[in-house]
Amino acid sequence: MTGVPASAAGGSSGAHGARGSAAAADGARTEVSDSAADSEDGGRTPRGGKIAAAAVNQASVWNVANLLTMLRLLLVPGFVALMLANGGYDPAWRSLAWAAFAVAMITDLFDGHLARTYNLVTDFGKIADPIADKAIMGAALVCLSGLGDLPWWVTAVILGRELGITLLRFLVIRYGVIPASRGGKLKTLTQGVAVGMYVLALTGWLATLRFWVMAAAVVLTVVTGLDYVRQAIVLRRQGIAERAAALEEKEA
Repeated sequence: MTGVPASAAGGSSGAHGARGSAAAADGARTEVSDSAADSEDGGRTPRGGKIAAAAVNQASVWNVANLLTMLRLLLVPGFVALMLANGGYDPAWRSLAWAAFAVAMITDLFDGHLARTYNLVTDFGKIADPIADKAIMGAALVCLSGLGDLPWWVTAVILGRELGITLLRFLVIRYGVIPASRGGKLKTLTQGVAVGMYVLALTGWLATLRFWVMAAAVVLTVVTGLDYVRQAIVLRRQGIAERAAALEEKEA
């Protein structure tokens, strides 16, 4: 009987074992490669997903608060056209101009509240909202003065104050933010009522009343403007003092 030597048998089984180990290693490498590919594909954001995300971020600008601000901006040229229609002294056209001005003032009350309440604050809104406020009020004042219904010095005082305070806010923003005061809100309301009464072709005691309302608006404009200047000076001094103290502490 012919037998297989033990060494040969051992060598044969060792070869089979080696081939099995190699196959197992190849399989493991294949699984690792596949899982790595899956992981890479899963971790990578698809091109379409990036575009969709960008579209969502862009769409966030088109919220209710910003749309109201855009409406107010669009109302400015419409208001001017209605105000100056038919020579600027037609009661019917002036009434339509008043309606446009009233809508603009009402949207001014709501857009900021909606943005803060529902977290709709955007960079566009921060820039466009004050521009829209100044644009509609400035257009109304210039039209009224151009038509001879309102002295030019009143327009100069109100617009000068508004533009000056806006510039002042930007100058001291490195030290902090000047919050809106109750006096400033009352000033805005009084200005809106006074200008709205001048836009309407009022006569008699209503014409006299609007004079005093405008006088109150001018007084509030000046007083609140001076108060903002005071706050800006205090804020700047505090900011400089805090920076100096921080610098000394750092050097120490």
